[in-house]
This record gives sequence, C-alpha cells and structure tokens, in this order.
Amino acid sequence: EDLEPIVNPQRSLEEDAPIIRDDKEDQSSNLVYEWESGDKEATEAAFAKAHKVVALDTHYPRSHPSPLETCGIVADVNSATGQATLYMTSQAPHAHRTVFALVAGLPEQNIRIISPDIGGGFGNKVPVYPGYVVATAASLVIGKPVKWMETRTENLISTGFARDYYMHGELAVSEEGKILALKVDMVSDQGAFFSDAQPTKFQAGLFHIVTGSYDYPAAYVSTKGAYTNKAPGGVAYRCSFRVTEASYLIERLVQNAAYELGMDPAEFRSKNFIQKEQFPYLTPTGFVYDSGDYEAALRLAKEMVGYDEIQREKEEARKEGRLVGIGLASFTEVVGAGHGDDYDILGLRMFDSAELRVHPTGKAILKLGVRSQGQGHETTFAQIVAEELGIPASDIKVVEGDTDNTPYGLGTYASRSTPVAGAATAMISRNLREKAKKIAAHLLEASEDDLEWEVGKFHVKGDPDSSVTIQDVAFAAYTNVPEGVEAGLEGVHYYDPPNMTYPFGTYIVVVDVDPATGQWKVRRMVAVDDCGVRINPMVVDGQIHGGLAEGYAMSSMQYITFDESGNCIGSNFMDYLIPTAWETPRFELGETVTPSPHHPIGAKGVGESATVGSPAAYVNAVIDALEHLGVRNIDMPLTADKVWDAIQGAQ
Repeated sequence: EDLEPIVNPQRSLEEDAPIIRDDKEDQSSNLVYEWESGDKEATEAAFAKAHKVVALDTHYPRSHPSPLETCGIVADVNSATGQATLYMTSQAPHAHRTVFALVAGLPEQNIRIISPDIGGGFGNKVPVYPGYVVATAASLVIGKPVKWMETRTENLISTGFARDYYMHGELAVSEEGKILALKVDMVSDQGAFFSDAQPTKFQAGLFHIVTGSYDYPAAYVSTKGAYTNKAPGGVAYRCSFRVTEASYLIERLVQNAAYELGMDPAEFRSKNFIQKEQFPYLTPTGFVYDSGDYEAALRLAKEMVGYDEIQREKEEARKEGRLVGIGLASFTEVVGAGHGDDYDILGLRMFDSAELRVHPTGKAILKLGVRSQGQGHETTFAQIVAEELGIPASDIKVVEGDTDNTPYGLGTYASRSTPVAGAATAMISRNLREKAKKIAAHLLEASEDDLEWEVGKFHVKGDPDSSVTIQDVAFAAYTNVPEGVEAGLEGVHYYDPPNMTYPFGTYIVVVDVDPATGQWKVRRMVAVDDCGVRINPMVVDGQIHGGLAEGYAMSSMQYITFDESGNCIGSNFMDYLIPTAWETPRFELGETVTPSPHHPIGAKGVGESATVGSPAAYVNAVIDALEHLGVRNIDMPLTADKVWDAIQGAQ
C-alpha cells in the first residue's frame, strides 16, 4: 500500500494522518513529545490585563551543519582478539565508545576510538550514524579494516538536520511599555527518527532562555514534536538544543512589540532588561541565570554603530525612497550543561574531565575528555594551566580524541568545553599547586602557611629571594618528596557543573534594501559579546566571526527544502547555499566582561553565541527597513524574491 507522504508536522498531527512509525510499540499517532514549562494560569491572568498583545507566527527553516569534512570511519576489528580500533569523525569519542559497546556487544575496554583532526562538527558529528555501526560490523565479519565516508550529497540528505520549527509567540505589554507575560506554542518537524534522545536535552535549551534577557513575572511555553517522512531532525546545529529558535522568537517579538507601542526598539529593550543587581535571576520558566549586565552590552553596541545617527539617516532615506533598516538582538544563551542530577545524555552525567601530569623537567601534558574540531583547545587549555601553574604554554602538550589515552568525558558541543572541561583543567591545576606547595615547603624548610604563591613560583613571606620555581618543585616531586607525600605531580579531576552558564550580548545590523529587486546588503554588523572571562581573545573572536557568518547564512540563504514526496532538494551546494567570503559581511566586535560566579575562572563559553543571537538581528534590520510599509514578518531565509514580494504586497 502506498501511503501519503507526510512532509510537515501540522499534517502529521492530524487525526487521519498515516502513522509513520508503526514499527514502534504503542505508537498510535505521529506525536513524538509534548512538553510544557511555566505557569499557564498566571500567564493568562497577565494577558487579561494587557494594554496590547503582540503576536508573531514564524517558521525557523530546516538547515544542516554542513561541516567541511563529512562523517566517516575507518573500522579495524580484530576478530581473534576482539580489539576494535575505530578512527572516526567524532565530537564525543568516549560517549560514542559507550554507545558502540551497548549496540555492538563488544567489551568497552576492547574498543578504542580515535578522533583525529576533523574538518568541523557544528553538531553534525555528535550522533552515532548507521554507517559507523555497519562499517564496524563489516570489519568484524571480514576481518579487515573497513572505511565508510559520506559523499556531500549523503551528508546533506541523511545525517541529522536542525531547526524546522513552526513557532507562535505572544507578548502581553502594558501601556507604559513593560512586558507582562509571554506565551509560546511550537511544533517541530523531527523527521522519521527523534535525534534528541531524551527530554533533558530539550529542557537544557529552549525552556531555559525562551524568555530572553527580559524581566517579567509570567510565561507559559508548550511544544510538540512530530514524525514526518524526512531525514531525522533535532540535531543541535551550533546551539544548545533549541536555544537558537527560542532566541530568534523572543527577539523578533520584542522588536515587533516596540513597533506596536511606537517605541524605539533599543529603548523598549532597555526598559525591560533584567538589571545587573537582580542576578542570580530566576526566570518565569524556573531556571537561574548566573550573571549579566545587558544594559552595558546594549550601550556599547549603540555607541559602536552610531545608533542615533543611523536612525536619523533612516528617516531621511525614506523621504528619498531609499530603504535603510537597523536591527537589534539582545540575546541570552545557555551553555555548558548543568549538574548531572538534572542533565544527562543517554543517562551519562554532563561532567567533563582533565588529567594533568607535570614531568620532572617541568614540562606538562594535559589530557582532556572533550574534542576540538577547530575551537582552539590546544591554545586555550594550555593557557589555563599556564595561568594556574606558571608553566609556559609552549611547554604544555594538549591531548584529546583518543579514548585509550584520555579520561572519560562527554565531548565538545553546546559550547561546553570551556565551561566544563576548562573548569576541570583549572581545578586539577589548583590541586597540583596545593601538592606542589607541600613539596616547596619541604625544599625551603618552611611551613606551608609561610609560603606565598606568585605565578610560577613559591617564596617565603617577606623574603622573595627565598623561592623555588614550579620547575624546581616538579623535579623534586620525583626525587625529593617530604614524608607522607606521594611521588609525582599528576592527577585527574572530574567537574560536574553546579549550573549552566549564560553568555549574552547585543548585535546591531544596518542594512540597505533595494526596493526594485528586494536585494539587501549588510552595511554594518556590530557584535558585542559577554562570555565572562576571556582566556584567549583571538580564539574568542574567531568563534564569534564563524557564528556571525552562519547566522547571516541562516537569515539570507540556507534552507533545506523537500518536495511533496519528501525528497530532499537541497542535496548539494548548488541548491543548499553556503556563503563565501564574498557574500559574508564585515564584522565589528566589542566586548563586556561579566564573570560567571560559579565557574572557577569566571568563563561562560562562546562558540555558539553568534549563531544564536545574530539571525534575529539580520532579520530585524530588514523588517525595520520595511516596517513603515506595514511589513512585520518575513520567514527566513530572507531571499530577494521574498523581500520583493513583501514590498509589493505592502504597496
């Protein structure tokens, strides 16, 4: 029997829709999940008192991470010994090893996963795909190494997609311009399989920050997921599990609310910001923001772009028939993964690890459970050790991606490396420093209480010349330790974070729109980010640049489309467009620094912030250019034909 292809979640959830996953026990509909958060009764009461209710219906289109290197594996299974060595494109080698042990039935100690330098990840290389498992099984059967490597078309058609959310949001606002409450209803297209595995991943994203950077007493959020005849959705493409969709919706709503009230969008945001003295801040959906100073980020972004001058130019341009727009997004993101009692992946707590060994010569090797795909871990984590122990960063080797030679960790995604593995690195460095202090006291024939620490050395209080360097202590750790102290200077630390961290920022985009063609061009893009304490500013800037480029791509061109039979049309880079350096605008970066109070070094994470915050800024800028015509929404991507249609429809 030929069944009707289901290619959108609305049709999927209708009562007469064919059941897509009839292979699942007790699956009587195409509903994957139905979750809610917030206080529905309090929210309805706030809406009843509203001066205005501002509503928005929008679709966040399906997109694909599209890393430079596609997914692949070289599986080498020795059938005689049962030893399996798997060279694979993995963002989470240790978690993947556990999954392989459970799925393939191989003893976990016999599985070694090596994730070499891989060409990007962006969330695409977190799931375990069938190709990995089949290649491993084939190697076991034939007794020879087996290689599986996706083509670009295979990668775009079959590996996990992201986004594809149909979102309805409403803001209740007072006559004075205060937000009273938020209502959100979402339906997501999950494809034929649910990639999110369990509710805590979803909770770790959308519900955390859907209320944005704003202070109001009530919110209610409901969301449904539906099966469709598409490849699996739900992958976190450079975001922490639906954070991008949540941030986009609230920032689009806030911009439209300002228009509805006749207020300047920056002024409306400022009027409703959570104030810095309110942190730690409990959101209406029940989560705790760690720290923030949203007003400072907005103020700096406005200064950098020349906000008031641009607003005056916009009004003059309209008189001349030109379309100039200025768009804002004052976003809050959630990263790092919280305490293991609340958050997990397949039951595994969201901790991470660092193993540090200082050799007798004072050189060091740091082994981590995370895995870089271009984030600069080798530099960043070496700098943490250098700052904590005084060993030059050039004397520190950083090792990742080999399950036989690194401590167990959950991998790199959701901007968690610095908030979690960075914290573990700082903590093990401090642990070794405490042991080093005992050895230094022995060498200096002094009490530990009489020693002071400067970066790289201990000295007797009041006598800086009576000192030993960390290199002196390292050698003594293997040759001359005091009684009761074990030899060596090494250890491992597992860090289970007490809470998420919440980076934030304000992005401002200025665009020129051609009314004759609908084409729009970014004239200015100012991005002010606050990711807490910055360890390596150049690495941070590089991450922000990449995220801003991907945000521009989402807002202007990236879109995975399907025909009425569910066939993927965007199966190559002719159809699924990726911006080159030619299309990508210039970026102007600024920073504020608000340390996280519960992170050992105050860092928050930054790898995904720009992807989360920038799409709304780009779209808000185009809408701002057309707002006087009555245009309040165009769904992404804002291609020239869509913008032209909106202009013609308004006229």
